[in-house]
Amino acid sequence: MLPDYDFMSDMTEETSTRFTTFITPSLKRFDLAVTSTNRFYGKKLVTDLQSGKTAIIGPDDLEEEGYLEYTFKISEEEAAELSQFLYLIVGTVNFTD
Repeated sequence: MLPDYDFMSDMTEETSTRFTTFITPSLKRFDLAVTSTNRFYGKKLVTDLQSGKTAIIGPDDLEEEGYLEYTFKISEEEAAELSQFLYLIVGTVNFTD
């Protein structure tokens, strides 16, 4: 079918996706899809549905200065508000084999 392709991985998995829309105290609206999967060492796949930007996010990423600002192209204030929400969603990372 695709003789020139060298697949490193090709899997299908049942996932769970939470769709949420909220407005922060600074009146920034977020429309997010947060996907839980067995991949990514327990981190969540977070998609900003307005911009189409997606990131794999765990608690360690939320601690990294400038990560949300850079990834989602948002201001420091917006990132602080988004981070408050994501801390509730991301939780603790559980390592699985």
